[in-house]
Amino acid sequence: MDNEKKFALLIDADNVSSKYIEIVTKEAQTLGNVTIRRIYGDWTSSSKNSWKDSLLENSLTPIQQYNYTVGKNSSDSAMIIDAMDVLYTCDVDGFIIVSSDSDFTKLAVRLRESGKRVIGMGESKTPTPFVRACEQFKTLDVLYKNNNQSPKHNSQEHRNTQPERGRRQSQKNQEPEKAPVKDAEPITNLKSVKATIISLLDENSDEDGWMYLSELGNMIQKMYSDFDCRNYGYHKFGKLIESFPELQTRKDDSSNGITKIVLVKKRDD
Repeated sequence: MDNEKKFALLIDADNVSSKYIEIVTKEAQTLGNVTIRRIYGDWTSSSKNSWKDSLLENSLTPIQQYNYTVGKNSSDSAMIIDAMDVLYTCDVDGFIIVSSDSDFTKLAVRLRESGKRVIGMGESKTPTPFVRACEQFKTLDVLYKNNNQSPKHNSQEHRNTQPERGRRQSQKNQEPEKAPVKDAEPITNLKSVKATIISLLDENSDEDGWMYLSELGNMIQKMYSDFDCRNYGYHKFGKLIESFPELQTRKDDSSNGITKIVLVKKRDD
């Protein structure tokens, strides 16, 4: 589609595990057309072996960046320079920056000042400044943990559909990456989200106490760039709202009987 948004995907391989690649690519594709896909790291290092199978499968262009100083991640400067080059020379509507490094905070601010969307992706350990500098931030380890706990993932069925040789190779490559992320927790805890939701209802509901669910969701997203109802085990915002006993929802139907609008309010005491 001509009006589909174009994004540049920039991945810091020195700072993000390859086990998140499926989540990264899936989330990126929901945003629009990812026209630029680059991944940065020292590809001469054995620590990048887990990434190498993902490069071709996901059309990622590897950018070689040697570590000139031991213990120092040198990919940051290369990503920042490339991001600014893309900003001025390529037709993109936004950037997807995949890293848990706060060094990209200023870059995110600068790109947004130029009117570009900035979507960050990283682990829950990501420093707050970078998280808040992004329009949205996807918490990869939390999504990874929740996806692995989902009952709809049938690993036995998946294994049975693979050729024997491919299955052995897949197990060899993937088994070390399948350990659950035990300590992964949302950056913004559910208690804070709930308190903010109730406060927004008090301030923005109509005279009868009702507020559009979509409007409430947009406000929460703007207040917490890392907010994603999936972080808390819900695939839809409405389901998250229904889990709060203090709140209630109501559906308004259009004239043709198709549900169009959902409203939410605090329950009457």
